[in-house]
Amino acid sequence: GLPVDATVNIIVYDLQGRIAAELVSGMKPAGYYTLKWDASNHASGIYFVKMLTSAFTKTQKLMLVK
Repeated sequence: GLPVDATVNIIVYDLQGRIAAELVSGMKPAGYYTLKWDASNHASGIYFVKMLTSAFTKTQKLMLVK
C-alpha cells in the first residue's frame, strides 16, 4: 500500500543479485495494490523482492517452489 502518490520500483532479484524481473517501474497513485509474478521461466529457489520509493525501501525474501 502507498499512503501518497510516489514513483515506485519493485524488482525481483536472484541470490546472485541479478535482476530476475521488474514488476513495477513508474508513478503510482496512493492506494493498495496486488501484484502477480509469472515465475514460470525461473528456477525454484530463493529470491528477493525489493520495493523502492523516494522515502521507503523494503526487501523481502521469498522461496519459489515449483
